[in-house]
Amino acid sequence: MSTANTAKNRNLRRLCKMARAWKNKHGVAMGGLLIDTLAYNFLNSTTDYDEKSYLYYDWMNRDFFRYLADEPVKTRYAALGSGQHVKVKEAFQDAAEKAYDLCVEAITAHGTDSENTKWQKVFGSRFPAAAKQIAKASRYDFRDTEQFIEDRFAIDIRYKLKLDCEVTQDGFVPARLRTMLGKRFKLSPRKKLRFEVVDNQTPAGAQLYWKVLNRGVEAESRDCIRGQIVKDDGFSVIKEETCFSGDHVVECYAVINHVVVAKDRIHVPIE
Repeated sequence: MSTANTAKNRNLRRLCKMARAWKNKHGVAMGGLLIDTLAYNFLNSTTDYDEKSYLYYDWMNRDFFRYLADEPVKTRYAALGSGQHVKVKEAFQDAAEKAYDLCVEAITAHGTDSENTKWQKVFGSRFPAAAKQIAKASRYDFRDTEQFIEDRFAIDIRYKLKLDCEVTQDGFVPARLRTMLGKRFKLSPRKKLRFEVVDNQTPAGAQLYWKVLNRGVEAESRDCIRGQIVKDDGFSVIKEETCFSGDHVVECYAVINHVVVAKDRIHVPIE
């Protein structure tokens, strides 16, 4: 790693660190050795960043995610240096494709007030917000009650966790939210929502936590953005109702020994 890092103008270690922030933000089940191997393979496939530094990290991340998205699906890789087999726990190509799109949006927004917010969508809330964004947010007359899991636990995503939601309303056939989202449906008010963990590959003993965040003008005007992180009651289920419009979010985290090892989120668009 040290020799390869030096040969690539110390960009390898930095890219590995940024890739870890991405996988932890988006709940991509990838071990650190796999990330190091893929980052090395990417930088070794091009000379574009052999002499580049911080000024080009936006492009470097964009191109790295393009590289990941275009990788053929494999079950294992040969690790840098040792050549040992590194297992792929979960296909990462779709998540990388989304990250590439987010990077393109952030690069397009360069120099605007929204640039930092767009990079936060790639790497998480630890990416610094611009001063103008902070000032703008402080003008809203609502309590900012949102909590962030990284302020409470360390994060090292290693396992798969999958959420879904049953949508019901009197007189209608129950439906699955992810199926509805795939068809670009939005929810109307007065529907009952039952969020559940449908795939949990974490070891026994993991403790689940939930976060329900209301977003949008109506949530702010009602002073009801919520966003607190609460412990699961042991059933891996939470129940909500659609009350007002906005693109709301529900997240679930699996914690072992004060480390978040798996996470997932699902959007709840309400008209």
